Amino acid sequence: MLASSCGQYEKLLKSTDFDLKKAKAKEYYDAGQYVKTTELLAQILPRFRATEEAEELNWMNAKAYFGMRDYFMAGSYYKSFIENFPFGKHAEEANFMAAMCDYNIAPRSELDQENTKNAIEGFKIFTNRFPASPKVEEANKLIKELQEKLVDKSYLSAKLYYDMKQYKAAVVALNNSLKEYADTKYREEMMFLKLRSLYMYADLSLPQKQKERFQETLDDYYSFMEEYPKSTYSRDVNNIYQKTNKYLKAGIPDSGVK
Repeated sequence: MLASSCGQYEKLLKSTDFDLKKAKAKEYYDAGQYVKTTELLAQILPRFRATEEAEELNWMNAKAYFGMRDYFMAGSYYKSFIENFPFGKHAEEANFMAAMCDYNIAPRSELDQENTKNAIEGFKIFTNRFPASPKVEEANKLIKELQEKLVDKSYLSAKLYYDMKQYKAAVVALNNSLKEYADTKYREEMMFLKLRSLYMYADLSLPQKQKERFQETLDDYYSFMEEYPKSTYSRDVNNIYQKTNKYLKAGIPDSGVK
C-alpha cells in the first residue's frame, strides 16, 4: 500500500493535469501533509497566477510552510502575499503571521538580534494598519517581550567589554545602552559598571591623563549617588569615591582598586 501510494504521488508530480494537482494539494493540506502540499503548489502557482484562485493558493502555500515550522520560507511567502494581495481577505492575518515568523526565528539574547528587530517592526506595522484587530493586544505583548530581548542583548554586549577589562570601550558601550534603554532593569548595575570602568580607565591611564579622567569619575559618582543614594553597590561606590577624591586632592593615584 505504501509503495502504491508513493507511486501514485510520483505520477501526480509528473502529471500535466493542473486542476487535479490543485485539488490534491488542498487534500494534502487538509490532511496536514504540508511537504506534498508545497511541492504541488510550487508546480501550479505560476499556472494560476492571474486567476481568481491565486490568492487562496498563495495563502495555502504560506500556511503550509508555517505548518512545517519552516519560518524562513513561511515569512518570505507571507510577505510576498502582503505585497500581492494587500487588500485581500487574508491581509490582516498575513501581516500578523509575517511578524510571527520573524518572532519564531529570533534567537536567544546573546546572538545577533536582526530578526528580533524585524519582528518588532512587523508587529508595529500590523497594529498601525489594523488597530481594531483582536490580535493587537497579543501583538503589543510580543513587542514588549522582544524589546526585553534587545535590552538583554545590549546589556550583555556592554558588560562583555567590562569583563574583558576593556574599560574605555566599556564606558562607551554602557553609556550608549543606558541612553537607548533608559528604563532597563539593569540600570543600577550598568551605572555602577560604568562608574567602575571610568575609575579603572583613569587609574590605568598615563599620568598626564589621570587628573582629567579621575574628574570624570568623580562627576559620574555624583550622578550615580543622586539616582541611587541607597544602592546595593554603596560600599564599592564609596571606595571608588574615596580613592578618586584622594588622588584629585593630592595628585597621587592609589591603585588599591583594580
